[in-house]
Amino acid sequence: MAPDGEGTSMKKTRIRGSEVTTLVGAGTAVTGNLDFHGGLHLEGRVEGNIGATDNEARLDVSDHGHVLGEIRVATVIINGTVEGDIYCTGRLVLGNQAHIDGNVYYNVLEMAAGAAVNGKLVYRPQKEPLALEHQKKQAREADSKSEGIAVDAKQ
Repeated sequence: MAPDGEGTSMKKTRIRGSEVTTLVGAGTAVTGNLDFHGGLHLEGRVEGNIGATDNEARLDVSDHGHVLGEIRVATVIINGTVEGDIYCTGRLVLGNQAHIDGNVYYNVLEMAAGAAVNGKLVYRPQKEPLALEHQKKQAREADSKSEGIAVDAKQ
């Protein structure tokens, strides 16, 4: 799979995220946790957890890539194999050759025909849901009671 997310036999969609700054090539195996900043393109194997240190980070796992561990990255594009849970706060793209053995926690999900997930798909919105006006009032009243301040009902 190309680092820009193409080659997944899906619509050619430009995926936002960092440019690729790190490459784990085919035939390379990394044992241990891998923390990165920017973009990581994986064609080899990682036996450990993969995490990113910034909210613009992007992980591309090619059709030959294999992860045996947990992934915690903002933007993730997978066309290979992952054995572990995925936590994606931004966009998660599963290509037609993606195979996931684990739970997937996502904000935005794009999944091609042929992709396989053996686990739960759990939607996790990036922002907290907006509270209704009566819920906001109840929260203000609870906060003021804990501080010993009277609440004005017009707030």
